[in-house]
Amino acid sequence: MPVNVFPAFAVPMSEAFHPDSATLNAQLMPLVLALEAQGSAYRNPDPVMHQPAGLFESDFNFFAREEPCVQALRSFVWSSLGEFLRDINPNLAGGTQGLQIATQTWFHVTRNGGYFGYHNHPMASWSGVYCVSDGDPDPNYSNNGCLVFPHPQMAVNTFLDPANALLRWPFSHGNFVLTLKPGQLVFFPSWLGHYVTPFHGPGQRVTVAFNAWFSRGE
Repeated sequence: MPVNVFPAFAVPMSEAFHPDSATLNAQLMPLVLALEAQGSAYRNPDPVMHQPAGLFESDFNFFAREEPCVQALRSFVWSSLGEFLRDINPNLAGGTQGLQIATQTWFHVTRNGGYFGYHNHPMASWSGVYCVSDGDPDPNYSNNGCLVFPHPQMAVNTFLDPANALLRWPFSHGNFVLTLKPGQLVFFPSWLGHYVTPFHGPGQRVTVAFNAWFSRGE
């Protein structure tokens, strides 16, 4: 008799690619760098994570800006998030009408040597990141500027033997590592821990990140 293999506990994640990311990113890039150049006037005034050399974190209201490129990215992100939620949540299959969204949005500019430590976003339901520029990573470094999600099942490596040490996806117990490409958008549950490995390259690795949580409207 054949056996039925299935995942009992799965982490829902999603990705999308902007259909004209080259045009959009060419507009976002100078705006982000101009805001970064303002220094403390636009930097996150109260970071909860260590800010190493080579990393700039903005304040958390980026999508409130009125520039057309920001609003175009905002529309792409939230419409993609709505499609993701409709796919995985049976209560939203008919649409997300009536949901009120609250958000935080910010950007990171990472230069040579910059990184971001392990963390999660416990006061939101969904988080994500959009890649504006990969910064032209140096190919001599492995896992260069990667977005890494360590396996969330803490006991998964408790005992390893030849029967469980190497399992096929999605049952493997290693880290999930993403090398973001310009125009790539990734969603994940906000509770999921993650970090960004040190970036090495001549350019600027630019990403726009966001948290979202929802309530029912009256």
